[in-house]
Amino acid sequence: MSVNSIDRTLEPAGKCWVGFREISESLLGDLKAEPFAGARARGPEALGELLATLRRERIAHPVITIGAGTCGLGAGADKTIAAVREFLLKRDAPGEVVEVGCNGMCSDEPIVDIQVPGKCRVSFGPVTADKVDALLEAVLFDGRVPGELALGQYRTRGAMPWDGVRFLEDHPFLAGQVRVVLPGSGIIDPGNINEYIAHGGYGAIARILRSMTPEEVIDQVLKSGLRGRGGGGFLTGMKWKFARNTAADQKYLICNADEGDPGAFMDRAVCESDPHRLLEGMLIAAYAIGATRAYIYIRAEYPLAIQRLNEAFVQAENYGLIGNNILDSGVDLSIRLKMGAGAFVCGEETALIHSIEGMRGMPRPRPPFPAVQGLFGKPTVINNVETLTNLPVILDRGADWYAGMGTEKSKGTKVFALSGMVQRTGLVEVPMGTTLREVVYTIGGGIPNQKRCKAVQIGGPSGGCVPEAHLDLRTDYEELKAFGTIMGSGGLVVVDESTCMVDFAKYFMEFIQSESCGKCIPCREGTRRMLEILEAVTRPRHKEIDLDPLLRVQGIMQLKRLAETIKATSLCGLGQSAPNPVLSTLEWFRDEYEAHMFERRCPAGACKELVGAPCQNGCPVGTEVWRYIAHIARGEYTEAYRVIRATNPFPSACARVCHHPCESVCRAGATGGEPIAIRNLKRYVVDTVSPEEGTVVIMPRANAARIAVVGAGPAGMAAASELSRMGHRVTVFERETQAGGMLMAAIPEYRLPSAVLKREIAALLNPNIEMRYGQALGRDFTLDGLREEGYRAVFVATGAHASKKLGLEGEDAAGIVPGIKFLKAYNLEGTSLARGRVGVIGGGNSAMDAARVALRQPGVESVTVFYRRTRESMPAYAEEISAGLEEGIVLETLVTPVAVERKDGRLSGLRFLRNELGAPDASGRRKPVPIEGSEFAVELDTLIVAISEEPEAAALEGLGLSSWGTVEVHPETSATSREGVFAGGDAVTGPSTVIESIASGRKAALMIDRYVTGKLMKVVPKVKLPTVYVPPVGDVDEEGTDLPRLELSLLPVARRKGCFAEVELCPTEQQAMAEAHRCARCDLEFTQPH
Repeated sequence: MSVNSIDRTLEPAGKCWVGFREISESLLGDLKAEPFAGARARGPEALGELLATLRRERIAHPVITIGAGTCGLGAGADKTIAAVREFLLKRDAPGEVVEVGCNGMCSDEPIVDIQVPGKCRVSFGPVTADKVDALLEAVLFDGRVPGELALGQYRTRGAMPWDGVRFLEDHPFLAGQVRVVLPGSGIIDPGNINEYIAHGGYGAIARILRSMTPEEVIDQVLKSGLRGRGGGGFLTGMKWKFARNTAADQKYLICNADEGDPGAFMDRAVCESDPHRLLEGMLIAAYAIGATRAYIYIRAEYPLAIQRLNEAFVQAENYGLIGNNILDSGVDLSIRLKMGAGAFVCGEETALIHSIEGMRGMPRPRPPFPAVQGLFGKPTVINNVETLTNLPVILDRGADWYAGMGTEKSKGTKVFALSGMVQRTGLVEVPMGTTLREVVYTIGGGIPNQKRCKAVQIGGPSGGCVPEAHLDLRTDYEELKAFGTIMGSGGLVVVDESTCMVDFAKYFMEFIQSESCGKCIPCREGTRRMLEILEAVTRPRHKEIDLDPLLRVQGIMQLKRLAETIKATSLCGLGQSAPNPVLSTLEWFRDEYEAHMFERRCPAGACKELVGAPCQNGCPVGTEVWRYIAHIARGEYTEAYRVIRATNPFPSACARVCHHPCESVCRAGATGGEPIAIRNLKRYVVDTVSPEEGTVVIMPRANAARIAVVGAGPAGMAAASELSRMGHRVTVFERETQAGGMLMAAIPEYRLPSAVLKREIAALLNPNIEMRYGQALGRDFTLDGLREEGYRAVFVATGAHASKKLGLEGEDAAGIVPGIKFLKAYNLEGTSLARGRVGVIGGGNSAMDAARVALRQPGVESVTVFYRRTRESMPAYAEEISAGLEEGIVLETLVTPVAVERKDGRLSGLRFLRNELGAPDASGRRKPVPIEGSEFAVELDTLIVAISEEPEAAALEGLGLSSWGTVEVHPETSATSREGVFAGGDAVTGPSTVIESIASGRKAALMIDRYVTGKLMKVVPKVKLPTVYVPPVGDVDEEGTDLPRLELSLLPVARRKGCFAEVELCPTEQQAMAEAHRCARCDLEFTQPH
């Protein structure tokens, strides 16, 4: 029977999967094994039916496919499989359960695909065992797809798509991928050779054996531009040519499946998910170089991959695809599995060869190269799994097709194991030349928990760090090398701002040092010395030993000198690339090294011995957060308040409006649970204990210096409070009629009641502080005048009260109000400026505050917030956005105002352009790009412009200003360009947070004290470790972090209309104590008596 009469064409499961074009006619004709031989004998219709059934284009009953690779099993797929089988048995439902490998979407595992007769296959995840019954009930019996679990549907020939379900190819994780190596992973049954053949497998080798010479195969691989994917990127065809042209009675092929890079799992996943694709690639390579024996070198820690490969060997041998006289061609190939101990050095070719030969895996000098003299002294080619699995598709679709992807010198695709601090982890296969930014942000979804990307480590321990600012670097061998890193085997580790780059480099150096074979002195001793320096750098003074201080001071210079020596003199690639992580972090994150060496500080808050409790380290004012939480757990609320008040003059304000950076570094949240609700705990304390508990009676020093503070906002009052406690006489000049600055003028009453703030300000005043209201810099006094009056120093903390403009013609029309002016009018004067249809431009906290205040004012019909990006990109606190929407605010995103419409000199509306998201910018957010022809108009009666604020330059007489209009100061001393004048807060930083302004004021106070007392304007940094032992209540362990996090109750929405009562309500004592008991007490490691 001629098999040419059946339809052998193939259709991919979606546009990102690049499979074979058709099933090989010669292979179908040559296979003597069942079920193909029997179907062929029955005729074309039977053979076609068989192939369609194997591809699951025709099914008689539901097929439930479960991702059961190592990553899936680690996520609980084994329990999911058991739950599926139990459901089918319990409901007596027909259904086939198939275990497949990993489809690459590791962050959504366990993944379950369901295909019912006549419908497309749908992928769901994460489907844990407890979700199985509801899912199968919905799909199998109700005929619907639960949207909350649906990832997407595959395109299935002959099947009807589900309505309302996107195709999986459109999933953000897959949309940018081109899967040449991974088209079968997670789709076909890895234990069924028939499925691989039905999808076009083994067709390339069948065609090669019939019609191509080895030299023609090598020419095709050379023409394709395929380079070794194991790290070095040497041209695969060139390596083959060397081996082919070397005369020998025996040649060997070795597949290196022993990926030793931390965070790399590409090769393991392919071996587990599509082992026959690897075997076919090995057949092609062996035929091309003339090898009759081959080894797969794999680590013993990959039991599932080993099992899948052993099953594939047996099946392929039974089908005549490996062994002697393959497909009656006279070509022989035997393949053996060699398990290694997982030594990283065996990534070096000669070390790997020694391991297979039964010796210790140690490299030898080259030449001779393995292609000339390798395994057992014979010509040997070593390729890794990814290189070999590219071959079947290259030989099926042609070299020109493959070379059409990628860059000039880096062709095809590259598989990355995307891991670390990224939303979507997993296997990513993209065309060469794709930028790292696209991989991290578009495919990976960016950084979780509203954090920023710090860097990407590419190339594993032998690679280097690419900082966020350079993520537009392309995945190209030459470009990466020029940047100072390598492609490596494909590990891609994303780190966020909470990662210490010194500690990160130390981790890789520990790995390299432990994996060094010890054969050459530069690598063996050099990496040890580098590690000693890094350990000294991250060790606190009280634990310094021997030469630690000297090593720490020599630090950077010594590290760089050692690194360059090791690179130049090591024997093998491991040693030559070992310093890369240190060199790249030194290049791009030198400031972190200097902070560790000279300031004894870890900016990321990750080095435990320099940080102590992360919450305290993360607080800009250094509050002993752990300590007051411990007091709350013991019911000692007054003691808790005193701990807070010791570093923070505005605890009640911060308990309501602080952005709580302490929570972002809380270890309870870093270990998979939720961080302690620190701000909410502070709220209970400040609402329970009177501010008068923090009052300290202080008398002025003899001959105390007179110091002027300009501005009574959080920075100014923090500085005044601190200086007064030091015994100085402080006069505070404030433009408004009351203290508080933006806390009083711009934060609405429903977030921060003015009575609470006034009471707190009254409590921090003392006889050393004099308040002068209605005094504006430049109008009522000058800096020169203050110095002439006898003030020894002046601290300028005038804030950033000028709202930035849109830059549109007609912006001065009646009805258009700057955001800060609008908020001040109501907060300080009780004047309502909004009426009718109100629009707010902006996405920050000021914009949301203005919108929610406007909604509460009389005569307002509606309030709409217009923002140029998406809701997820808005800088405003997420809880403020949610509360505003609950109250009735409309959010219009991805719009940009382009023109003001006026009538009789008054605002009548605004014209906008709609935006779409473009490439990510330096902040990691995708840039809004205007859509041509999308202009539309909105009728408005009031427009509040709250896009940002800046200092009022006119008041900053004679001070050096930055290009942003902020005051320039010395970063360590807060000193300005004028002698005796210091500055801080928003006047220096631009719009900032309350706690950062307080920290700025406290820092300036310390330096002003040193200035007026004639001390050195330098403070030797000290490691602030917990020192006070607060006995815990009961046992403290990690399990407490599994309890639900404390969330504050809110004033019902119905009661908020026209009402400025506080929306967030104080927690109860029971809630506060329960939350405090969740704390893992990081301090006990330093304070608990032994």
